[in-house]
Amino acid sequence: MSSRLTARRYAKALLQIADKQGNVSQLQQELETVAAAVAANADLSRLVASPLVLPTKKAQVFEAILVAAKVSETMRHFFKVVAEAGRLNLLPDIRRTFADQVDERAGIVEAKVTSAQPLSDAQAKALIASLGARTGKTIRLSWHQDATLLGGVKVQVGSTVLDASLQGQLRQLKTQLLTA
Repeated sequence: MSSRLTARRYAKALLQIADKQGNVSQLQQELETVAAAVAANADLSRLVASPLVLPTKKAQVFEAILVAAKVSETMRHFFKVVAEAGRLNLLPDIRRTFADQVDERAGIVEAKVTSAQPLSDAQAKALIASLGARTGKTIRLSWHQDATLLGGVKVQVGSTVLDASLQGQLRQLKTQLLTA
């Protein structure tokens, strides 16, 4: 079974428990905090990645850390199950998948915007409004700069890519000229 599919199953199970308990946002925050702490701490990262440390030992270490951090009983139990199954290495994927599932339920989608120049606040708001109207969902914008686009923007929402960049238009023009 692929690690992505396994991570999705753990995230789905955690979300079902969170729904039942009515504490989705609390568990999401705890999961984000623990995942960030593991990523930031070299010793914890090595522990998670090490095949030499028994899963039960990893579970004990995580239990001690999570108790000290005053993490909920639900999250401690979740990490015990994940650790004992030898799946702590999936923590970044579980975190990301859990967040995606929470967003999906809330009707939020991420739009990845690439532009040659930074977007002004007005441009970002207009883009959010336009994409929201097209998708019928709430848009969360993530932006990065790529000077090779020359101008315009490239937007990815899910698997759909809208290329309104100068580079993309030049590529289309070249294709049309070569096939004419």
